[in-house]
Amino acid sequence: MKTLKVPFVYGLVMAVLITTVSAFVMLDAFVIARGTKIIDNEPIPCECETDTEIIKSIEVSDTTYSSIGTQTTVYKSINIEIYEKYDATIYVADIQLSSPLFFRTALAFDTYGRNVKQYPSTMATNKKAILAINGDFYGYRDVGLVIRNGTFFRDVPRNAPDNIALIMDKDGNLRLHTEGSVDGESLVEQGVTQGWSFGPVLVNNGVVVDTTNQKWVSPSDNPRTAIGQIGPLHYLFVVVDGRSSTSRGVNLTELTQIFLDHGAQIAYNLDGGGTATMWFNGSLTNKPTYDGTGVYQRGTSDILYITGDTE
Repeated sequence: MKTLKVPFVYGLVMAVLITTVSAFVMLDAFVIARGTKIIDNEPIPCECETDTEIIKSIEVSDTTYSSIGTQTTVYKSINIEIYEKYDATIYVADIQLSSPLFFRTALAFDTYGRNVKQYPSTMATNKKAILAINGDFYGYRDVGLVIRNGTFFRDVPRNAPDNIALIMDKDGNLRLHTEGSVDGESLVEQGVTQGWSFGPVLVNNGVVVDTTNQKWVSPSDNPRTAIGQIGPLHYLFVVVDGRSSTSRGVNLTELTQIFLDHGAQIAYNLDGGGTATMWFNGSLTNKPTYDGTGVYQRGTSDILYITGDTE
């Protein structure tokens, strides 16, 4: 019996050690918040001439928003189409803007860091957004490009082929960027205002992109969030419900087709699953869920949103 005592104690100690380390890794990845930089809520400059008085007419419905000036200039136009296809409920927001300044991003608690999370609706409300969707959940991992509203935060390239980020330039144009090819600080110096690191790319130059080699996300049916662009300052926000008895979600091929059906020249997948959320005019538009047992939001690290009037 004595010969078994030392191995038994050794095994017990090792088991406790492994359990403790595993628990810490899980907490570090999913729970422990690490805020490293707080972002000021900077006002958005007016794009109008200072000596010109502009009277804006705003019209809002359950699925539309338009802001029109005295010269019939459309400042913001949002039309949300909700329809059933692929045994899924699909939400497509068609957005036209007069200035890229109306397209913004926000971080949970205005803070950049690991596992700093808020509900998308809370972030959208705090920013007085008209329309918002969840972003790339950058705080879930330590790799990828992160640029928000012209501020550089992180540039740790992922491995190919899953190393293609989406960036937006100062004119509001979306384009693809291979992580590591140009450092993030240089991108900001060149006028890049936003940078998201998720994927895969769905459409480029109006052509379907092959997603069969990517290993970043599941290609099968899931709730989805993605962004696309049709033309100058003309965007698409797409959210698809899934994991429920009423909406199974879509695979990457079907998600790509949604963008092609709406004329997208470029489209990029963002974080989906239980995070997939669309918020419009003060309320949830879709039915986010983890497992189909109820409608509830998941806390996330960031959103993309269209601003309301700032005056």
